[in-house]
Amino acid sequence: MKQNVYSVSQVNSYIKNMISQDFLCSSILIKGELSNVKYHSSGHIYFTLKDVGAAISCVMFASDRRGLDFRMEDGQQVIAGGNIDVFVRDGRYQLYAKQVALAGGGALYEQFERLKRELEEMGMFAPEYKQQIPRYAKRVGVVTAQTGAAIRDIIQVSKRRNPYVQIILYPAIVQGEYAVPSIVRGIRELERQNVDVMIVGRGGGSIEDLWAFNSKEVAQAVFDCRIPIISAVGHETDTTIIDYVADLRAPTPSAAAELAVCDIMQLLLQMEGYRDALAQALDRKLQFSRMQTRQYQLRLQALSPAAIIREKRMRILSMEETLGSVMEGKLAQAKHRLQVDSAHLSAVSPLKRLGSGYAYVTDESGGAITDGRALHTGDHMTIYLKNATVRATVEQIEESNYE
Repeated sequence: MKQNVYSVSQVNSYIKNMISQDFLCSSILIKGELSNVKYHSSGHIYFTLKDVGAAISCVMFASDRRGLDFRMEDGQQVIAGGNIDVFVRDGRYQLYAKQVALAGGGALYEQFERLKRELEEMGMFAPEYKQQIPRYAKRVGVVTAQTGAAIRDIIQVSKRRNPYVQIILYPAIVQGEYAVPSIVRGIRELERQNVDVMIVGRGGGSIEDLWAFNSKEVAQAVFDCRIPIISAVGHETDTTIIDYVADLRAPTPSAAAELAVCDIMQLLLQMEGYRDALAQALDRKLQFSRMQTRQYQLRLQALSPAAIIREKRMRILSMEETLGSVMEGKLAQAKHRLQVDSAHLSAVSPLKRLGSGYAYVTDESGGAITDGRALHTGDHMTIYLKNATVRATVEQIEESNYE
């Protein structure tokens, strides 16, 4: 028996024809999670719908986007309506979406985004309105359920960090239709009790479980509260409206207690460190003051009248010694000069020559007679000898050749 052979195009066309004639595929609603959302420049939107076990490719043409009232993003839960058809060229089937609406959590997410934008425009998220969390809180107010992991975690962490801190609980309803007014009353009541800081939150849950903390009334109560508020709703990945309005967001209730209550042991260690640093600073200051006082003392001693007098006396003594040395030098020099002059005079002294047998002869007027030719017979003269003076008269003159 001969079997027919078909081309790829024939097979894809056959499958396309079968699907197009199926009533279910011609108008179908599919619920799933959005992923791989891409807004094309042409206006078409390409995306994938998936659940735990499967995925389907989807496209929404620009002409069908008029009824879309939100921006599609990955992770949203939606219900997409349209028809399933086969793209013959690629042999791939996909959903041609005519309408897409948020489903369940997705609708709540869109409501969350609208309220978030509204409150942000009102300025409730502005950093200038954030209050400083007190560093050493004594009374911590907590708005949460009376039973549950949140309050147990807060009490456990708070007592571990500071056993002297006072925890004031307002047992609020945190889930259901009565949760919003209960949380608002709790915030206002603890504000009246004038606690130092307030923790508002609960344990984790679905977006529906946490929805009370996404209400405008709770956000307004948090914003209006004059007591600093730490939000602690759900787990680390959960985000609610009051996380943006609160003065500080904590990822978990335990973390909120860490932020609200100081660690007393760490504080004591810090104070001990400050004490040691202060003691060292005082010791350095005292040492510096002592050194400065000693310097002033030495300076005052140097500038005192007694010190000045001692300095002047020492200077006078030094000058006296210098003057004495100079005078002794001058006297020694004068004595030496006198000895030299005395020796010189002694060498040329007439008296010394007279002692050698010579005589000193003067005329009547006292002038020295050095040339015999100046004498005449009968002249009077005086002859000076070593031990006598002789008066004589010239009786005879004889010439000599002693020259």
